[in-house]
Amino acid sequence: MPSLESIPTSPIHVLRHIQIPLVDGHSLSARIWLPMRSSPTPVPAVLEYIPYRKNDMTAARDDTIHPVFAQAGYASIRVDTRGSGDSTGVMDDEYAARELSDGLEVLTWIASQGWCDGAVGIIGKSWGGFNGLQLAALRPPELRAVITICSTDDRYRDDVHFNGGVIVGSEMLSWASTMLAYNARPQDPAVVGDGWRENWFERLNNSPIYSEIWLAHQRRDDYWKHASVCEDFSSIEVPVLAVGGLYDEYRTTLFTLLENLNSPVQSLLGPWAHNYPHQGVPGPAIDFLPEAVRWWDKWMKGSDNGVENQPALRAYMPTGIHVGEDLIERPGRWIAEQSWPSPDVSRTSFAATEAVLAGSPELSSTSLIGGAAGSWLQFGEAAGQANDQREDDAKSFTASWSVGSEPIEFVGEVDVLLMLASNQPHGLVAIRLCDVFPDGSSRLITTGLFNLAHRTSHEHPIALENGIPVTVTVPLLASAHRFEPGHSIRVSVSASFWPFAWPSPTETLLTLQPEHLVLTLPLRESTTDEYKQAEFCPPTPSPRSPIRSVAEPMTRAVTRDLVAGIQDIVITSEADQVDETDGLHYHTWSQDRYVIAEGLAGSAVAECRRVERYQRTGLPGDTAPHVLTTMHDVDVDAVAVASGWDVKIVTFSRMSGDETNFFIENQVTAFEGEKEVFSRDWSATIPRDFN
Repeated sequence: MPSLESIPTSPIHVLRHIQIPLVDGHSLSARIWLPMRSSPTPVPAVLEYIPYRKNDMTAARDDTIHPVFAQAGYASIRVDTRGSGDSTGVMDDEYAARELSDGLEVLTWIASQGWCDGAVGIIGKSWGGFNGLQLAALRPPELRAVITICSTDDRYRDDVHFNGGVIVGSEMLSWASTMLAYNARPQDPAVVGDGWRENWFERLNNSPIYSEIWLAHQRRDDYWKHASVCEDFSSIEVPVLAVGGLYDEYRTTLFTLLENLNSPVQSLLGPWAHNYPHQGVPGPAIDFLPEAVRWWDKWMKGSDNGVENQPALRAYMPTGIHVGEDLIERPGRWIAEQSWPSPDVSRTSFAATEAVLAGSPELSSTSLIGGAAGSWLQFGEAAGQANDQREDDAKSFTASWSVGSEPIEFVGEVDVLLMLASNQPHGLVAIRLCDVFPDGSSRLITTGLFNLAHRTSHEHPIALENGIPVTVTVPLLASAHRFEPGHSIRVSVSASFWPFAWPSPTETLLTLQPEHLVLTLPLRESTTDEYKQAEFCPPTPSPRSPIRSVAEPMTRAVTRDLVAGIQDIVITSEADQVDETDGLHYHTWSQDRYVIAEGLAGSAVAECRRVERYQRTGLPGDTAPHVLTTMHDVDVDAVAVASGWDVKIVTFSRMSGDETNFFIENQVTAFEGEKEVFSRDWSATIPRDFN
């Protein structure tokens, strides 16, 4: 199996700014990396199609991926979606019909170019992983294969909006706030010329407020079914490599695709968070790009490289060590299951009647639980990882099973069966699966939320009857873990989990019937096997990028007023980068705040602030084309740049609620230099719908 160093290092040529025309008169901005050969032989192409600005936001990451594909003999194309970067127009929504229609046009355009042989693959993480699957489901004739990373087949099930029918309180407003700021960013005048300002104001005035859209659809209705490929798995006919991480919220997708796709499919589950595997944090990261090249070689060049014989599932099995001891690198080993479902993995039940039970079965929705859980959507930062769970365990109902003298390992989907009653027509439960050490410390492995009104359907909720027990099976995010001898497997159950779960509208008391609790784990027979592969090694250093980045470590501050019972969580991130080719300076800052008062329903408040800024003092343009002669050269095929460009976008978003409604506030302010040139406020009242 090849390493990155063994991939041919032929010269490549970079087309920095290409506009792809669309039939409605708009155009999408692209950067293209082409292999330069002695003969003009067309080659297959790889597309990454996302709204994150090829010129700045993802430019450094792009430089680690697309030059490598070009070196391996592929045309690699990075396209900004409509309304983002230097593409024209305004974005409609996540994965809107127009985004997918544009994507089909892009595929057709790529396949028609003289440098392309007509075959195209799609790669993407998160947004690009989503629309890669979604475009595949539309069966474009040009598409040959997909690599989808950190994505989902079901937009309602486990995205940043809902989990188990529960509003993900830490992400719903936060992600909408992020997109509010992203969608307000202008085109670059150095690329598009004087028309940038007109398009900027079009974006400022017409970009949608996502938080209002998403909260208007609290059930799994047609809005969420759109572009959820689980609605018809058979629509995907091309090979799919699905990649995820044990700290990523989308990891269940790896198993649902394995179980439901009819086309060739493989899943790769690493130790990392929401990252590309060659940049995986926490590590170990892997040499992922040669893995991707082998996938393309098999399905687009017909290479007899044996990719089709790889195990259906390759997964990292972490060794359970104390919280905080593996923030950067997780000890463990790689395992593999040749097929999935695997005959060597058995779904095994752990009944509460065989467990040590603790805590009251009376669960209050206003208990202060969840502050130690870290981030729902994690990017690997230490501040986003969970802390010791023992304090929250003590406030929850727990069932613990002793591991005994032999280790126990599981990989796959986890669920917990519960029987409980509510004193209100609504209610939610939060489940945590923890590894408890002999010293009593508790490590969070995976979690799941569930809206009890959704017990028969996420599309048609049914009110609970006061005091009447209901039985529910709560799916947790899929995972893999090794419980060491002497440890305990613990399930913790609560009726609150802030800020992951937006709280119930009124104080709610759930009465759990402990004897009916059952944990089901997919246990592996072997606990000593190890799967080895050349690519499961430290990644080869990436090609040199002209982007210089500095990021402050993400911070998370949790403060409590012990008299008033108020908890205040503040999460802050900040980063700067400079492009050496044209002097563009990009600054981004974000802060999320989650406040709640213990014992007081309706007290939850989320507030999000964002700053996006672009500055350029101006550098002489170099209009002469420059050929890359090695992977470590930098293309300076730059256009003349504007001087003195300085724009800033500042946003504020707030979400709160009472017994019957949610209240949303949004504000966008834009500046040129220090001059305010735009300001707008939005507010909305949205009825609660069993949430």
